[in-house]
Amino acid sequence: MDKALLESMEANESMFVQQAHAAAVNDGRLTLDRMTPATLYFSDRPHREVGHISNEDFLSMWDKGENSFASDPPNAVLAFLKQGEGDPDDAVVVITDPQLGDGSISYAIELLEGQLPASTGACTLFIDPLGNPLSPASIAGTRRRERRRRR
Repeated sequence: MDKALLESMEANESMFVQQAHAAAVNDGRLTLDRMTPATLYFSDRPHREVGHISNEDFLSMWDKGENSFASDPPNAVLAFLKQGEGDPDDAVVVITDPQLGDGSISYAIELLEGQLPASTGACTLFIDPLGNPLSPASIAGTRRRERRRRR
C-alpha cells in the first residue's frame, strides 16, 4: 500500500465500506463472502476524498501507522437483509484479526449492539476511521447519537 495514501486516509479520517453477496457468522468470526474486489474509502467535509483500494491493500494497512487498526480495532456496522424480509437490519461490532480468502474476508468480532444472524444475503460493512473509533465521523458513534435523539 502506498504510504502517502495511507497517511492521507488517516489524516482525513477516511471511513471504509465493504460489500458482499452474503455473510456468515460462525465461532466468533464474521465472513463476508463473494465480495466486491475493492474496499471503498471516503472522508467527510472539508476533504471529501473518495476512492477504492483492493481488499488486499486494505488488509495490508491493518497494522500500519501510529493509529493502526491492529493497535486500536475499529467499530463497524454490518447492514444486511434477512431471508424473506424487505427491510435491512444491522449490528454494531468490533472487528479484529482479518483474514483474506478466495473472494472473502473474515474478521474476529465482538458484538456491541444488535443481533447477527448465522447467515445473510447481500450485506455492507461500514468500518470506522483509522485510530478514531469514537470520532464525530464514527459510524457506531452516529448510531448511538441517533438512538439518544429518539429517546
